[in-house]
Amino acid sequence: MTLPFFRRIAFAFAALLFGFSGMVAWLGHRASVDQEKETAQRLSHGLARHIVEHWPEISRNGDLPGQRATLDELLHMLMTVNPGIEVYLLDSAGRVQTYLGDPAAVREPQVDLEAVRAFLSGDALPLTGSDPRQPGVRKIFSAAMFPPDPGTTVPPGYLYVVLDGEERARVAGHVGSRRLWATAVAIVAAGLIATLAIGYMVFRKLTTPLRRVANEMRDFTIADGPVSPRGDGAADTRDEVTSIDRAFRTLARRIESEVSAREHQQAAQREVIANVAHDLRTPLTALHGYLETLSLRNAALDPTERSHYLAAALGQSEKVRRLSRQLFELARLQSVDRILQHDRFRLDELVQDTVRTFGLSAQPAPVAIAGVPPGRVEMEGDIELIDRALTNLIDNAIRHGRGERAVQVSLLQKGRGVAVLVEDSGPGLPEALAGRLASGQPVRDAFTARPGGGFGGLGLAIAQRIAWLHGGSLRTLPSPHGGTRMCLTLPLDARPPPATPA
Repeated sequence: MTLPFFRRIAFAFAALLFGFSGMVAWLGHRASVDQEKETAQRLSHGLARHIVEHWPEISRNGDLPGQRATLDELLHMLMTVNPGIEVYLLDSAGRVQTYLGDPAAVREPQVDLEAVRAFLSGDALPLTGSDPRQPGVRKIFSAAMFPPDPGTTVPPGYLYVVLDGEERARVAGHVGSRRLWATAVAIVAAGLIATLAIGYMVFRKLTTPLRRVANEMRDFTIADGPVSPRGDGAADTRDEVTSIDRAFRTLARRIESEVSAREHQQAAQREVIANVAHDLRTPLTALHGYLETLSLRNAALDPTERSHYLAAALGQSEKVRRLSRQLFELARLQSVDRILQHDRFRLDELVQDTVRTFGLSAQPAPVAIAGVPPGRVEMEGDIELIDRALTNLIDNAIRHGRGERAVQVSLLQKGRGVAVLVEDSGPGLPEALAGRLASGQPVRDAFTARPGGGFGGLGLAIAQRIAWLHGGSLRTLPSPHGGTRMCLTLPLDARPPPATPA
């Protein structure tokens, strides 16, 4: 069974607290022991020297008559005053010569003289030395050097007093261990209860917002409607839970926006498919009718009627061909994110060639160059796509203009950008289509119905996509003569296209 998050945090915090408390207790114990040793050694620092000064007979190690009785008397007095000390007589090499106690208890006869010399030199306390009764154990001590014999400079030995002897350690260990365990159990029990209680309440309160966010994430559905921001927008963003809550709400709104945009796009695509089917059905039906008439009445038709029906059938076939080509071209352009060909070419020559091509198709010429030519204009891009965009704009202007005056094409250069203006004298773009162009939205999903049937926008959608692929744009401008004035803006240097609006 998995515990709730806040309980796991509380238990983890309690474990860390107890671990830290144990480390602090161990360090405190070590510091307390060292302080106790230093205190005891400082208090008894002159003990060995006092014994040597007041009982000089001890330095002779029992050689004279009555010496042993003196040593026994001294041992009895010292053990009565402080049962925890152990007194040893050492020779000049640090070997134990006499122990004021049971000689069989001495298990290590050699004492570390380096510690003794450091003690006599006044080094910092506490200093620990050998314990002849416990080999390998270091204990605090007091030491004094016996005065040298007359006529010699080498001291006969040392008086070595272990201040925390075996008896003192046994009593202190028994009493201290019992008190230590009782105190430790009481502290651990009280700390465990207090830590769990406080930690449970604190972490439950701290994780309440996190649980609320988790519940909202679990229960979140698009059908519930938009998720609104919570609280003050100027709240402290350093709070991780608040940041998670805000990030979830931002993500939820983004998902809702994406779903809404996807639904709108799917609806628009269904409408486009329906419009394409309708626009294809009209010329296909007419084409089928003309061909059927030619098939059924071929022998009865005179050459003039036959030519009329053939021309009409070819006209409808051309509509189907142009529409199919535009749909395929738009689908191909929408499948890429950047232009594939990077050519260096003169845009002014391309504009003139395109206008000249349309000028050769009818007399008088329906297209003309307007304005002052900017001169040599070089740009980098896909020349075939730019030509296709110009052709679509001019073709739209010719087919939808009133024919009162020629379509005007002009080229303007500003800095590292260039604008191609195509102006006609027609009725203008539908309001919805012009609005999408003005706001920079794609027109591929906004094909609008025409009064004469069908829909418009494929040529503009292709031109707009080509402009975006080159890092430019397509928009409408106010026309001083009425009609439609399209502005194709392009950078002279190829650059990454801007993000396509949803």
